[in-house]
Amino acid sequence: MKIHVLLFASLTKEVGQGELELHLSDNATVGDAIAALATDYPPISRYRSSLATAVNLDYVDSGHHLCDGDELAVIPPVSGG
Repeated sequence: MKIHVLLFASLTKEVGQGELELHLSDNATVGDAIAALATDYPPISRYRSSLATAVNLDYVDSGHHLCDGDELAVIPPVSGG
């Protein structure tokens, strides 16, 4: 299956782009997608334990199953005041 990935904040800078396509096996989860992203883009590994994720605009956890054509938003922790 193919999903559309949106990267935000520092991830965009670290990866060098804010959007990409990711090919995964059928029945993949958000956790599988994050693992694949961390393999393809090692800077993502640094944030892996603290990422927020949303699929099709709804926040989800790493066990959420993805479907072909889903949009996965990957959001690193943010700070500021």
